Amino acid sequence: MTGAVKRGAVLSTSGITMIFGGLTALSDVDFEVGRGSITALIGPNGAGKTTFFNCLTGIYRPSRGTMTFSPEEGREIQLRKLAPDRITYLGIARTFQNIRLFNNLTVLENVLIACHSRMRAGILGALLRDGKTVAEEKAMAEFSYRLLDRYGLAASANHLAKNLPYGAQRRLEIVRALATRPRLLLLDEPAAGLNIAETRELDELIRYIRDEEDLSVLLIEHDMSLVMSVSDRVFVLDYGVLIASGPPDEIRRDPKVVKAYLGED
Repeated sequence: MTGAVKRGAVLSTSGITMIFGGLTALSDVDFEVGRGSITALIGPNGAGKTTFFNCLTGIYRPSRGTMTFSPEEGREIQLRKLAPDRITYLGIARTFQNIRLFNNLTVLENVLIACHSRMRAGILGALLRDGKTVAEEKAMAEFSYRLLDRYGLAASANHLAKNLPYGAQRRLEIVRALATRPRLLLLDEPAAGLNIAETRELDELIRYIRDEEDLSVLLIEHDMSLVMSVSDRVFVLDYGVLIASGPPDEIRRDPKVVKAYLGED
């Protein structure tokens, strides 16, 4: 199925509404992520940001509205009725606010697990260990190691994930998402728990990922210094309603945003 995506948008939503019983968590949200852009979604706690991410990734099915993903120009896919694994396969990957690594597996194994979303070998191939399956597994291991090397984690490839410093665990979760080879990367509060120096490194990392991997980034974030530095465009939710969108400097001065979220002097 196709949808009405503006030229240059990798993701577009129209009228997304999510109702839980009598609670409206999202109300008629129109949203867009430009191709090759870094877009931020901000708002106070309980504004509906993670609910929106959960809709985009198939964890929740919106009560109404459309979500159209365009991994390449001219290709448009409706997401609303798709399962999470299908959405990942199509090219949308995410991280979580609370780190969800496989703590008792190695760093390399964590990345390899994500690679399996792209493997062609089925259950039979895995059982019989035929030549094609072995070759594919070897290629995936090499790809995973190259990815770890690119993002400064190769030296820890054989360490258990739980033994990494906190900042490195955050980075590993991002690398694991990249292993699915996404066109759109969703980052849910990637700066949570990071110190000032680590947040600066994260700013550089997000830009590097956008450029090096040639993808688009959408992040939820409470650290306004990071948001205002790294974002091309910012959307603001308040009680499930989109109250503003625009460039960071414009959002910083918007009276509705200041009152609802940034705070008044």
